[in-house]
Amino acid sequence: MDLEASGTTFGTLVNNFIGLINLVIPLIFAVVFIVIIWKIIDAWILNADNDTKRAEGRQLIIVAVIVFVIMLSAWGIVSILRSSLF
Repeated sequence: MDLEASGTTFGTLVNNFIGLINLVIPLIFAVVFIVIIWKIIDAWILNADNDTKRAEGRQLIIVAVIVFVIMLSAWGIVSILRSSLF
């Protein structure tokens, strides 16, 4: 089977894969954002009198923000590679 004749090339395959990733990534960002907001509410509003819960919430928020920044950076790098290579 001739891939060129069917219109399937490596570029279209990569573009389809990246298009799928671009649909999933905003969902992942939304989940991380909801976790951050929930932990803020849980740690500092619902359990304001519990020092252990506040410390756990603070730790999780720090990790979530770092993960959020890493995900945003990775998404930017993929976007730059996609626009420059394909």
